[in-house]
Amino acid sequence: MSALLRYATVLACDPHLAEDVVQEVMARAHPRWSRIAAADAPEAYVKRMIINELISWRRRRASRVIPLSHEALAVIGGLVGDAADRIVERDALIQQIAGLPVQQRIVIGLRYYEGLPDDQIANVLGCAVATVRSHAARGLATLRKRITVPIDESGRNR
Repeated sequence: MSALLRYATVLACDPHLAEDVVQEVMARAHPRWSRIAAADAPEAYVKRMIINELISWRRRRASRVIPLSHEALAVIGGLVGDAADRIVERDALIQQIAGLPVQQRIVIGLRYYEGLPDDQIANVLGCAVATVRSHAARGLATLRKRITVPIDESGRNR
């Protein structure tokens, strides 16, 4: 269950929304669990349900940028308490990812958090591989435009 919550948090960029999505998905999956468990990949099925619920939630409500708490940052990736600059950088990156359209954010999450190749992402999302690549390229291009890389005194990227 905690793995599903982390998965949903990465895709939603909001731990509270992730809890709601996972709770809704588990409530819908429970009555038909025997059928889901008999499938070839029940975990993949539930993860797809999470993606569908997140997309549906976004469609029902106006898409908006959700500010992240340090709780969300801790869930997404083990933060070190004394590395304040790393926390600030991670927070800035995650806020920028949270500002992407939901399909781009899901592709970025599946590619870089789950480590899935494009063909598996296309299978999970039910779209063409070219669509996955397009979402990834557009999302990364947007992030590159928005994020500035700090330069140290020698003129090199930190």
